[in-house]
Amino acid sequence: LQVMAEAERMACLDLPVLVSGETGAGKEGVARALHSRGGRRAGPFVAVNAGAFSADLIESELFGHEAGAFTGATNRRRGAIEQASGGTLFLDEIGEMSLDLQSRLLRVLDDGEVRRLGGQRAMTCDFRLVCATNRKLERLVATGQFREDLYFRINVLSLQVPPLRERPEDILALAAAFLSDAHAQLGPRHLSREAQAALLAHHWSGNVR
Repeated sequence: LQVMAEAERMACLDLPVLVSGETGAGKEGVARALHSRGGRRAGPFVAVNAGAFSADLIESELFGHEAGAFTGATNRRRGAIEQASGGTLFLDEIGEMSLDLQSRLLRVLDDGEVRRLGGQRAMTCDFRLVCATNRKLERLVATGQFREDLYFRINVLSLQVPPLRERPEDILALAAAFLSDAHAQLGPRHLSREAQAALLAHHWSGNVR
């Protein structure tokens, strides 16, 4: 509730937000809350996991490409940045992004323009940027693995999502919500006192996920 209250206050500010926290703690949920409560709620919410693609694919995923830009590019494709215009672009695991791609992203943020791979024309894109990471970006900056100028560009506002073990009062509420979601498949279920105690005693290394 404290994190969501902070998100509520930040939602009306059309500024970049960096959401930090362990894997599975709920960073994308916070990003979606920032979008749905902000001035761009009527626009698209476009999410890209920078750690889920190879170096070649993530570039096309973000910037798009023209037909014939590379082998296999048979059709024109709008990238996530272009798709997010008027709404929110959520870049998950931004700490996994290569330095070359960081440089290209910084240029987009500075100029407000994006050029598809193989394209000649730059297009204006107006979006709110929300990034997430489970890594310590300050350490990556110190070791030269993350651009300092990009770090300051994306870290205008920051939110820290605590791991589930640091908010045990959420565990039973989450369990109740998941049981409710499974009602159609499992029928009515409740947690015994023993089950509740077991849940509360668990470490939850995967967090909410």
